[in-house]
Amino acid sequence: MKTMKGPALFLAQFAGDAAPFNSWGSITKWAADCGYVGVQVPSWDGRLFDLDKAAASKDYCDEVKGVAAEAGLEVTELSTHLQGQLVAVHPAYDTAFDGFAAPAVRGNPKARAEWAVDQVKKALTASRNLGLTAHATFSGALAWPYLYPWPQRPAGLVEEAFDELARRWTPILNHAEEMGVDVCYEIHPGEDLHDGVTFEMFLDRVKGHRRANMLYDPSHYVLQHLDYLEHIDIYHDRIRMFHVKDAELNPTGRQGVYGGFQSWVNRAGRFRSPGDGQVDFGGIFSKLTQYGYDGWAVVEWECCLKHPEDGAREGAAFVAAHIIRVTEKAFDDFADAGTDRAANRRMLGLD
Repeated sequence: MKTMKGPALFLAQFAGDAAPFNSWGSITKWAADCGYVGVQVPSWDGRLFDLDKAAASKDYCDEVKGVAAEAGLEVTELSTHLQGQLVAVHPAYDTAFDGFAAPAVRGNPKARAEWAVDQVKKALTASRNLGLTAHATFSGALAWPYLYPWPQRPAGLVEEAFDELARRWTPILNHAEEMGVDVCYEIHPGEDLHDGVTFEMFLDRVKGHRRANMLYDPSHYVLQHLDYLEHIDIYHDRIRMFHVKDAELNPTGRQGVYGGFQSWVNRAGRFRSPGDGQVDFGGIFSKLTQYGYDGWAVVEWECCLKHPEDGAREGAAFVAAHIIRVTEKAFDDFADAGTDRAANRRMLGLD
């Protein structure tokens, strides 16, 4: 067993144009003041991080780490959630997702996908330059519009979608292998990889690629009514990243999992700050520790009620209280009688 690292904070929901959230130096100091010892970095946000420089220059990466270290922090991982989403986009979502891309490739799905692949590869190279071993992303989605079909899906539709998804991601995974970095897909509704079965479908098509791994976020499993504790039992060998995010599912006679097109605050399923929802974090931290997870516990603040700065400060303390410092001895070692093989045989009546 190993003790996981943390608390850390995903900065995507906090970066902004006003201080202290508008520069790398000031946001790291703020995060440290909240009680964090690590930060996960959104690679697309130029206010905090220059992805092109990070991919090209280890000196720049050393500067980034140095600023974080001055605040008492480590960089835990980079994220390409937005760029990874663009690796595979169904045409129904072209307009909705186009804003994630660089202006030069907007309105051109082929060029946009090529740009996205290049972005994720650059982030993997930057991860190596930063000395990181895991990277967070989304898989993108081609089959998602057909999740709950009417009329029924034509034979082979989903298989074709996953074949294509694997074709697009295999070169990225091979680059990840060259960089020594795990690609951790956040298993997330809206992505083709949204539960264990779909992850297995993808993993089979990339031939069990050792760099194809998971970002475990239990909030997305609560909202799917999926057993998030058994999920750890099944997939712990592939879980290389952990988002601490809470959620609750309170179905009524009017709505359930799909939420009735309501705003977040009015949905049956909604995200909450850590400790305010239904997730059994005691069980999760215990299972991850049992299976030797030694990565970071990263708070991702998404709450339909609580102010983000309150959620951040409370989240740091919440994670710190849940991290289990593993024991180096058994609790009943005090009663060890110091027996040997001969004594064991006498106890069994064999002599």
